[in-house]
Amino acid sequence: MKLKVVKFMLAGSICIAGLNGCTGQEAVPSNATQTGAVTGAIAGSVIGYNTKGHDRGKRAVIGGLLGAAAGGAIGHAVDTQNPEPVETGGWE
Repeated sequence: MKLKVVKFMLAGSICIAGLNGCTGQEAVPSNATQTGAVTGAIAGSVIGYNTKGHDRGKRAVIGGLLGAAAGGAIGHAVDTQNPEPVETGGWE
């Protein structure tokens, strides 16, 4: 049982690390694509892990991938609808 939890946590960490590689140096706090992908991956993993059946780890990974794809698509749609932020200049 403990080994399954460790495998699940390892798979989740690898997925998050992989998603982190998708971000560039231009990452801004209001980037809905990144936020949607990460939120979708976490929610999909939790939902996949808690569904009934035998192979929970496999379902968690599949749920995480599907959630990341759906969340990223929704976040991208939000990003394309929102206008670009205007730089105010800050402290000059």
